[in-house]
Amino acid sequence: MGAHRLIPARKNSVKIKATFCALILLASSFTLAQTNAGAADAFSTVQPGSFTGYAFDACTAPSSASMKAWRASSPYKAIGIYIGGVSRGCTQANLTASWVQEQVNAGWKLLPIYVGPQASCATSPKKNVIDNPNAYAQGVDAGGDAIVQAVSLGLARNSVLIYDMESYNTNDATCRSGVMNFMNGWSSRLHNGGYFSGYYSSVSSGIADQIAYYNVPGYVKPDYIDFARWDSVVGIGDASIPTANWPGRRRMKQYRGGHTETYGGVTINIDNNYVDFAPLPGPTMADFTNNGWSDFLAKDWRTGDVYLHYGNGAAAGGRSVFGTNWGMMNSIIRIGDLNRDGKEDVVARQSNGDLWFYPGTTAVHGARKKLMSGTGALREITPAGDLNKDGYPDMVAIQGSNLYFYPGAAGAKFGARKVIVSGGFNTLYELAGIGDFNRDGYPDLVARQNSSGTLYLYPGRKGAYAGRTSLGTGWNGTRDLVGVGDFDRDGYTDMIAVRTSDGALVLYRGNGKTLTARTLISYFPYMSPLL
Repeated sequence: MGAHRLIPARKNSVKIKATFCALILLASSFTLAQTNAGAADAFSTVQPGSFTGYAFDACTAPSSASMKAWRASSPYKAIGIYIGGVSRGCTQANLTASWVQEQVNAGWKLLPIYVGPQASCATSPKKNVIDNPNAYAQGVDAGGDAIVQAVSLGLARNSVLIYDMESYNTNDATCRSGVMNFMNGWSSRLHNGGYFSGYYSSVSSGIADQIAYYNVPGYVKPDYIDFARWDSVVGIGDASIPTANWPGRRRMKQYRGGHTETYGGVTINIDNNYVDFAPLPGPTMADFTNNGWSDFLAKDWRTGDVYLHYGNGAAAGGRSVFGTNWGMMNSIIRIGDLNRDGKEDVVARQSNGDLWFYPGTTAVHGARKKLMSGTGALREITPAGDLNKDGYPDMVAIQGSNLYFYPGAAGAKFGARKVIVSGGFNTLYELAGIGDFNRDGYPDLVARQNSSGTLYLYPGRKGAYAGRTSLGTGWNGTRDLVGVGDFDRDGYTDMIAVRTSDGALVLYRGNGKTLTARTLISYFPYMSPLL
């Protein structure tokens, strides 16, 4: 990838590339977007999707005739394509939306690569470098442009867009910080736009720093890595990359640099890659913006305004007003898609006991309608997911010592309630519908016993809950426990809560059996998460 990606003429000793291609003007990326916009409207594809096998990348996308010859006789079934960026090294006369469609229809998998600003301490001179004080904003801008280029080529949401960051000097702390801030902005912007973030670099610089930041609170790490180690060893394992980092088909290796190969009478200068990619698990719930990442609502106690906070897999990445003057609402929950229009909906109880339905719109709420009256005696109104498996999200609530079940029904309403657990719930608080925590196919519930500080898991069964198990003690120091689905998209449902001592909003990652160590994602001294 290296030399085929960048403008400068030489690579460095860590072997990212040997020779670079000619300079292309920045304006070309915008021209590409404009000339392909119409064609992309007619065809859209998620790339690479699921793929394991050999891939190559070349500085310039080969002609369709060359691709056909290689498809028939080479071992390669995927190709890296350079879709844009100020540091992209070669012109792309062949790379159009129609070319993309033709190759996908022929069976090729595509690996979109974007070559933007490089590290200010790059080990070989670069014309376009990261402005370290403004690195995050630069990364956001680059991510936005990458999405524009992807859309122009017909590369749809859920495609992986790989950022090419060539080798840099790891002894320069300011430069390294700039790279990490840039990539944080890049990944955040791609997630906001519904795309996955990929990252290409050497194992000794860019990948090493990503490993160091892998569990840093609030850092939006790449979803996939493409690491360069030119040892001619085929595979996605590497002694320098912990097995716990980017597990489950999220890696690609460039194992040989620039050289020529010939198949079907066609010779191309390529890099060799081995890929093992698969789509990440979906968020399962709470995706208000429909971009593939769990979000959450929160109410400002001081004003009564409700805000939609955008999740990005690691933090609360910005917010917008969802509703104003909700101070009269004493219980607000994300119910799921009650009206079956594909959007997350909200249910809220007014202080007079009226229960209201607010349809979601991916940004604010639609016109409300009353669901029922006389709910003033209920406490811990909680979304339960589709517990009875009829296709509609359900709700539970405590009255007295009993837990009541309210089945969702057609027409955005609830059916007749029934007791789902008789007795014992008078001592429980902080109920949270946590989704399918134990991955048995049914949504589960957690609840806290204040007297002991114990958090209990109630595994879901069809229309019921099984016997509870403990998820640990010490939970009295938290408030507003909320299930957020698979927030980090690792295949397990997660939970957020506010630490009462300082208002910190923390993420508790699920692993199917328990909740792991908490991770700070924001501060909420005046806010109450509402899901």
